[in-house]
Amino acid sequence: MPVWLQWTLVLTGLAVALLLVAFITRQMRILRQDKVRASRNKAFQDERRSSMIESIQVLAMAIEQDQVEYSEACLRIKGLLDHLAPELLSQTPYRVFQEMHEQLEHMPTHKARQDTDVKFVEKMDRERHALEAQHSDAIRRAATAIRHHRF
Repeated sequence: MPVWLQWTLVLTGLAVALLLVAFITRQMRILRQDKVRASRNKAFQDERRSSMIESIQVLAMAIEQDQVEYSEACLRIKGLLDHLAPELLSQTPYRVFQEMHEQLEHMPTHKARQDTDVKFVEKMDRERHALEAQHSDAIRRAATAIRHHRF
C-alpha cells in the first residue's frame, strides 16, 4: 500500500473521530440543557400547585368565617380544582362546588355584568343569594373538608 494512501486513511480516521467527538459533545450539552429545563419546569409546576392549594385553603377559611360570598368562593374553588384535582368535583362533599358553578354559569360577570341592565342584575343577584342560602350548609361542610384535604 502506498504511503500517501496510508496517510489519507489515517487522516480520514482522525477526521471521523473528531466529528464523532463533536457530535457526542453536542448531544451531551443538549441533554444537560434538557435536564435543567425539566428541573426548572418541575419547580415552576410545584410552586404553581402549592399556590393553588394555598388559594383553596384561604378561600375555604374565608367561607368558614363568612368573609366572602359563597357563590364567588365556590366558582373560584371549582376553577382551582379543575386544574389541581378535578376528580374531587364529583365526590361528596366537594360536589357542591360543581353544582354551584353549573347553576351560576349563565349569570354575567365582570364587564358583562357592568354592561347588563340593572334590573336584570338585581334579579340575578336575588337568584344567586337564594342559591347560596339553599346550599349554605353543604358549602360550609365542603369548605371545611377541602381545607383539611391532603393534595
